[in-house]
Amino acid sequence: MNKTEFITELVSKTGLKRKDVETIFDASVETLTNLLANGDKLQIIGFGTFEVVERAERTCRNPKDGTLMKIPATKVPRFKAGSVLKSAVIDFNKSSAKASKKKSSKK
Repeated sequence: MNKTEFITELVSKTGLKRKDVETIFDASVETLTNLLANGDKLQIIGFGTFEVVERAERTCRNPKDGTLMKIPATKVPRFKAGSVLKSAVIDFNKSSAKASKKKSSKK
């Protein structure tokens, strides 16, 4: 699903005008980006947490010539799924697996 499809889904679920949903969505993404850029985090209970974490300096091997190279420390955004989201994904996967087993046993 891309942004356009996601906004279309939100419009159908909320009954709001497409332009209003796009404005809210864009403002949400901009706010989240600014929070993370400032080193803050956003926690949405049940859904998950968006935060910035420090990735330590590390050494790796250049695949071209095999020499060792240092990759400097950096900050990266991270999302950690909350309990409600995890449960929804697990339950969906279980029901999909059951449905596919039923289909394959009918053949």
